[in-house]
This record gives sequence, structure tokens and C-alpha cells, in this order.
Amino acid sequence: MALRKRGQTWWLDIATPGGHRLRRSAETTDRKAAQELHDKLKADLWRQAKLGDKPKYTWEDAALRWLNEQAHKASIRDDAKKIEMLTPFFRRVPLADMSWDRIQAVVEGQKGDRKPATRNRYYQLVRAILRRAMREWQWIDKVPVVRLHREPEGRVRYLSPQEIDTLLRNLPEHLRAMTRFAFATGLRRGNVLRLRWKQIDLGRRVMHVKASEVKNRKTLGIPLNENAIAIIREQIGKHDEFVFVYKGKPLAATVNTAWRNALKKSGIEDFHFHDTRHTWASLLIQNGVPKGMIKELGGWKSEKMVERYAHLAPEHLAPHAAVLDRVLKAPGKAVELAPVPKRTA
Repeated sequence: MALRKRGQTWWLDIATPGGHRLRRSAETTDRKAAQELHDKLKADLWRQAKLGDKPKYTWEDAALRWLNEQAHKASIRDDAKKIEMLTPFFRRVPLADMSWDRIQAVVEGQKGDRKPATRNRYYQLVRAILRRAMREWQWIDKVPVVRLHREPEGRVRYLSPQEIDTLLRNLPEHLRAMTRFAFATGLRRGNVLRLRWKQIDLGRRVMHVKASEVKNRKTLGIPLNENAIAIIREQIGKHDEFVFVYKGKPLAATVNTAWRNALKKSGIEDFHFHDTRHTWASLLIQNGVPKGMIKELGGWKSEKMVERYAHLAPEHLAPHAAVLDRVLKAPGKAVELAPVPKRTA
């Protein structure tokens, strides 16, 4: 039987030209609509088998394969959430019909009130999936041009040593310890929250973060400075597995009422927990640590990620700026300019 009814929904049962059977839900309670889908799929299967047509893969096919192949990504959960939002609007849409107008209508219609950077992340994910469908899976022949919004320069918010001291004094003990540790190591919030004793070697004064918990998917080894060592020793005996706990249980969050109250008492605005990492990198570069070393310590993929902090330490450019000292005199004195070469006929 070509159609079967399960509950209120119609299901398809199609014999393929190769002798296999395709059984799937029509996702409709309308028998006529289910029959139309059945006939279309059967015709498509015949053309693929007899005429060599490419299968008409849909958005759902591509999204599912993407999630399976990219399961190793640190940001796969973010991808899954974006796909969950997009799929109801792209349901059953053939990849060949994923036009720029269709993509833009969905993203702007659902996320138009969000920042340009947020909307761009959706555009970039759709573009990446379609490009893979074309280049690697060979499911489609071309990909539409996806136009991204112009984004403002990356935000860098950091505290001075005096502001750090003020904030720490106003934090409750359990948040103070892990915030101090974040300032001392530059670790991301998740890595601090989930820090386990087995990651720490006090004898060698190092700790490690496994590749699955680092964005660049490379195991990160971190030398522990005196501040970090002191903080860790203060936590000994509080929990058998986790380093930072509250009332005997692992911490689930950092930004809460206590965090916001501490910022208010300290007179500090627009400062997120992740900005402890910005502060760590900013203080290092302001104190002469090379960008390459900061990249290694912070677990970034390239120095490009550290470039956002370069403007905080322009001292290395001083010798180049001083070139003009040999040309321009101090104020009040005559200006000596280099002679202009004579033109030759």
C-alpha cells in the first residue's frame, strides 16, 4: 500500500527502482497532500535511477549531516541551537532552492532586532553548510552569495590593577577565588567552572585543559604563576573532584546577583566575566609580553586573535615614530626638511 495512516498522520511506503523500500512520514493529516508527496518522491527516485539525476537533498538532510560531521567542534551546541531555529522555516526546502532572498527573509525576520554580529553568525552557518554540500558532498552545483552585515570592531573591555583589587574585595568568597584565578590565568569561564583536581600538577606548577574543552581543539598546557598556585592551595579539601565549589557543590554560573552587586559597589560598568580574559591579555601585552607568547598561553589559533590588544602597547613603534625627530625640529625652531631631488630631463 502506497499510503498508511498512523494515528492522524499519513506515512509513505515507496518501492524504489533498485528494489528497496522507502518508508517515511508525510508529516500531514491531509491524504491528498500525502499522495502528492508520494508521487513526487517516486518520480524523483525513478529519474535518479534511470536518468542519473542528482537526489534532491533538503535543508534537513544537510543540517543533520553537518551536525554529525562537526560533532567534534567546541561550538557544536551553538550550531545545533541555530539549526533548531532555522529548520521550521526551511523544512523540506531543496538545497538548490536555498536562495539568498529566502535565507535573508528568515534570518532578518527572526533575528532582525539582534546585533549585526548575531545575525552574521546565522548567515555564516547557513553558508558553511551549503558550501560543504557543494564542495564535499556534491549535492548541489552552486551556492548563493550570502551578504554579511558590517560589524563594529571587536569589543575589548579590561580593568586596571586598582579596579581588579576593588572588584575582588566586593565579591563573595566563592566568586572571589575563581575570579582571581581567571585574572591570573586568562582561562575562559567554562574552563574555570569545570576545573578538576586531576588537571593540576602542583609539583610541576602546571595545569592542562583537554582538547575537547578548548576552542582550537588542541590540548592547552598552562604554567601556573604564584597567584594561581596560592588560589589553588586555598581550595584544597573543599571538594574531591572540582577545584571551585560553593557549599560543597560545583558552581553552575558566575554572573548572578552577587556578581552584579559587586560591580555596582565597585563603580564598574559594562564588565562581563569573559572580560577577565581580556584583562589578562591586556595586562600582559602592556607589560611587554610578545603577542606570540600570549597566543600560546591563551590557546588562540593565531596571533590575529591577539591583534585586538596590540593598540594597548604602542611602545614598540616608538623608534619608527622617532624618525621624524631627525627631520622636524622642536617647536620654535626652524624646520629642516630633506632636500627634494631634482628632476632630470
